[in-house]
Amino acid sequence: MIELSETAKFRTLRGPLRTVEQTMLVGLPLVAIVFLLDVPSYLRLSFYQEQYLGFFLAICLALVFLSVPAGPRAARDHAPWYDLLLAGLGVCVGGYLLLFYPQLIGQLGERTPLKVGLSVAAIGLLLEASRRLMGWSLVLIAGFFLLYAHFAYLFPDPFYDRGASIERLTTYLYFDANGIAGLPLSVAATTVLAFIFFGEALHAAGGGKFITDFAMLAMGRYRGGPAKMSVVSSSLFGTISGSAVANVVVDGVINIPLMKKTGYAPHVGAAIEAVASTGGQIMPPVMGAAAFLIAEFLAIPYSRVAAAALLPATLFYVALFVQIDLEAAKQGLRGVPAHELPRLRSVLHTAPLFVIPLVVLVVTLFVLYWQAEKAALAAVLAIIAVSLPDREHRLLGRKFLAVLASTGRALLDIGVVTALAGIVIGVISLTGLGFTLAFSLVQVGGSSVLLLLVLSALVSIILGMGMPTTAVYILLAVLVAPTLVQLGIVPLAAHLFIFYFGMLSMITPPVCLASFAAASLAGADPMRTGYAGMRLALLAYVVPFVFVFSPRLLLQGSVVEVVATAGMAIGGSVLLGGALVGYLFRPLSWPRRLVLALAAVGLLLSTTDQLGEVLPWVSAALGLGMSVPLLFWEWRQGARPRPTVYPPLLAEKAAE
Repeated sequence: MIELSETAKFRTLRGPLRTVEQTMLVGLPLVAIVFLLDVPSYLRLSFYQEQYLGFFLAICLALVFLSVPAGPRAARDHAPWYDLLLAGLGVCVGGYLLLFYPQLIGQLGERTPLKVGLSVAAIGLLLEASRRLMGWSLVLIAGFFLLYAHFAYLFPDPFYDRGASIERLTTYLYFDANGIAGLPLSVAATTVLAFIFFGEALHAAGGGKFITDFAMLAMGRYRGGPAKMSVVSSSLFGTISGSAVANVVVDGVINIPLMKKTGYAPHVGAAIEAVASTGGQIMPPVMGAAAFLIAEFLAIPYSRVAAAALLPATLFYVALFVQIDLEAAKQGLRGVPAHELPRLRSVLHTAPLFVIPLVVLVVTLFVLYWQAEKAALAAVLAIIAVSLPDREHRLLGRKFLAVLASTGRALLDIGVVTALAGIVIGVISLTGLGFTLAFSLVQVGGSSVLLLLVLSALVSIILGMGMPTTAVYILLAVLVAPTLVQLGIVPLAAHLFIFYFGMLSMITPPVCLASFAAASLAGADPMRTGYAGMRLALLAYVVPFVFVFSPRLLLQGSVVEVVATAGMAIGGSVLLGGALVGYLFRPLSWPRRLVLALAAVGLLLSTTDQLGEVLPWVSAALGLGMSVPLLFWEWRQGARPRPTVYPPLLAEKAAE
């Protein structure tokens, strides 16, 4: 669904322009559904995919210039003449592909003034649309690549190239399948669109309310209950939204005030919400938009990507959950009073709205092996059917049109990002820059896989500061992932590695958008929230290195190997959580925390394949040998968490 924090960037149009805007917002997903269901083929009509992408691009560009002001001082209740002109030009550049692509196939090498003019216009419109939606970061990166493609003859070796003329460069980017209408835009206009539609429909039918109520009922009463609610609701919300900021806004409105009420410091509550919400991007079965791109880049079913991400996502949330639980015990925090929890009957009443569509999605994806977009549409059909008896949430008439419109609105960012990413990919393909950069990275890394991984992680986080995870992934997938694969890393592990670190940029200071959003809801210091989030998510910075060196964590191996590796990794995650918090059955001294941390490292290292055949066993033995006696000793002491009292009750007693 559209993040509440982002609705302010859109205009509120009136009159005929509002009618035009709403018609396009509804029409975009409707036409997409017709295309995804292969309706034209049943009518004996043939269309190239590029024609559909031309339509998608035309509507996205027109909507951006109609709906998004050029700056903070621009009109917000109407579109000025220049935005109407840009919107019309957007319709032209997309409509040209829609109407004339079949005739253009045999004439792609011809560079007429009309083609060059439309090509320049398409690139310029995408740059401006990206600036309006996401700021300057992606615009500057795309601009650098465009300048390099033309002025490459000014660069020293190994980046020297003769350079491409403006006519050749622009027409290549506009018409070629490696350019604007390439793989990223194709995935956005098909698979991502279908899952955004699924998320919007599920939310409108009451599925989002079920998630928050279920999390509150399941975890609210226990120590640190609101924080645990955040973990549960955010991981479940990850099944319908791949946006960290959206997760923060939707869940944080409920979870953060409850965490503050039960005794959490504002910046800690905000950090917990930010980290839990960011993990939604790696939580199967839906994950983030980049996950669908991974499947397309590697030419594998999306179900394999989601299955591979399951254990790493589990480790992420296990480590977070353990830290929250132990922190609550350490501070003597209790949960939410029973009278403030939702009733089981009301939760069970709304459960089918979430559970049945999710079961349909999982079965069609992982059992029937349907295409991801068709599985999502089947889940939407299940949502509509399940919502029919509920008058309040029934997805018919205006409510269904509202879902279509919100889907169209949510597509604007991803549509512009993927189209602009096509410019970068096109430049790399045209100039051969990918091979040059891969060679340079190998030279810098000295054929060291670990050094190259560290460099890739740093680049992913830096690029992700202010850029969407999807854009970061696309850039690194074409620039860095091939080099990682050349050095022997499993392709799926290489792509998930850069995806994870692009995601972690959302909670890594100094520019951590999810932490900033959570801090604003909590009234906390953004940087303090960011650093608290880094501590909570420390294991997430380690897990990608672990699964690169141990593909068993990606479910690649025998059942026994996968189970053993998962057990060691989860054990290491729990021990690391205790070491970071400094508490098990009672507060831990620094020497005990150090022993616990070393034991956690030993268990995590035992999962890797790079230590040979003997050292993993030695590492596991050392980890268990250090942790088991310490755990037994702490338990034998008979220590109990000190008496806990719900903070508002403390205030009442003090007043008496």
